Amino acid sequence: MTETLAQEVLRLAVEAGASVTTAESCTGGMVAAAITDCAGSSAVFERGFVTYSNAAKTEMLGVRPATLEAHGAVSEEVVLEMALGARGAAGATLAVSISGIAGPGGSERKPEGRVCFGLATPHAVQTKTVEFGASGRAQVRAAARDEALRLLIAALKDGQV
Repeated sequence: MTETLAQEVLRLAVEAGASVTTAESCTGGMVAAAITDCAGSSAVFERGFVTYSNAAKTEMLGVRPATLEAHGAVSEEVVLEMALGARGAAGATLAVSISGIAGPGGSERKPEGRVCFGLATPHAVQTKTVEFGASGRAQVRAAARDEALRLLIAALKDGQV
């Protein structure tokens, strides 16, 4: 049987003695659900954060209102603060964050399918933006979930813990 992305995250985190948390907006907890669907996930996952509104991002993760106002929720600046805030609030080794426009809708400046990701480890922080395109809400959310899991896998394989 082929190992799923979430199972790989779990296996690598257990091997590294690392813990994982999530800070999700457009995915609404899909990354946390994927991880906790795996038997044994409690060894590495204690909590995650679904911060759909700007107020939740500020209150739960410490995202600065000035950052939200200057860049908008769908920005690398905001997902960076989300990842750092989640890592601190959960006391986790690794945190991945997601904010995007799953659709329908979007704008010329922030089109449907744009998703920003943040990753915070003990040694580094990184952000990236992926344009998944206007493939539909469910497809964008599933693609974002998988990309977040891949970011965790890459950090665990690269020894960033």
